Amino acid sequence: MHAATFFDGVEWREGVVELVDGHLRLRDAVPASGAPRLDGVIVGGFTDHHVHLQLIEHGVLAESRLGRVVDLGGNPEALRLIAVPEPVSVHFAGAFLTAPGGYPSDRGWAPEGSVREIADAAAAADAVAEMADAGATCIKVTSNSAAGPVLTDDLFRTIVRLASARHLPVVAHAEGAGEAWRVVGLGAARLAHAPFTERLDDDEIARQAASASWISTLAIHDDPERAIAIDNVRRFRTAGGSVLYGTDLGNGPMPVDLNPREVAALREAGLDDAALLQALAPVDPREPHSALLLIHGGTPSSADPLVARPLTPADLKV
Repeated sequence: MHAATFFDGVEWREGVVELVDGHLRLRDAVPASGAPRLDGVIVGGFTDHHVHLQLIEHGVLAESRLGRVVDLGGNPEALRLIAVPEPVSVHFAGAFLTAPGGYPSDRGWAPEGSVREIADAAAAADAVAEMADAGATCIKVTSNSAAGPVLTDDLFRTIVRLASARHLPVVAHAEGAGEAWRVVGLGAARLAHAPFTERLDDDEIARQAASASWISTLAIHDDPERAIAIDNVRRFRTAGGSVLYGTDLGNGPMPVDLNPREVAALREAGLDDAALLQALAPVDPREPHSALLLIHGGTPSSADPLVARPLTPADLKV
């Protein structure tokens, strides 16, 4: 038995780690007097808030430091049936909802059955019901005016209202001049990408910080879009906005794991170790199937997620 400091997904706590029937277990407990202490801190598997499981070798996730992924666009029936090995849990939005002819309906990478073109309120109701019934935990709407038509304000609001009735937040892909502020104003709770088309002014940053969260996906861009997105994130955080780690995994070559380039971009945007941990939203390591990751030498005020590795029985040897 070893005393351990761990992050439960919200705050730092004290507990003990022990080997039970060949498996490492973490539990809340007051360590015995004189018990050895792990050198470092424990977290659960990290969350990538923007992935596309149909575009990657998803079985590899079990070997990664990710404990939870959120798929933001795919065939809902296929996603429902994807068996990602423990300890990774899968959440998904289901299909992209878009305007007729809108992004990504014309993209060759979009899996069959992954797009619903929404022409009217009836189609919106059918699509939201379909995603909810498939087990979606959010609804993905695209609003990319740089690549084709976008939903009208009224139809976007209709989707938000229908999703809200199912207790599902709307996550929006906003691209093109004015789209980031438009979709948040229409009720999107989250942006699938930190705004990269244009620099938002400080008033708009403050409005978004009060009403929506942003998924980072900074590393998928080259300059000038990358620099614009990082600047927006830096000011969004200063205004009190919530930034979530996400990579758009499946969008080009990248590790099926924690992505060092995304972490570096977030640091460039001003996130220190503590803020990074919040953005990475690790799973509570006390959950039965959670991975236990050790950040060797880490403390609650300084714990670099990139040095996290699986805790092993050897770590408990005195």
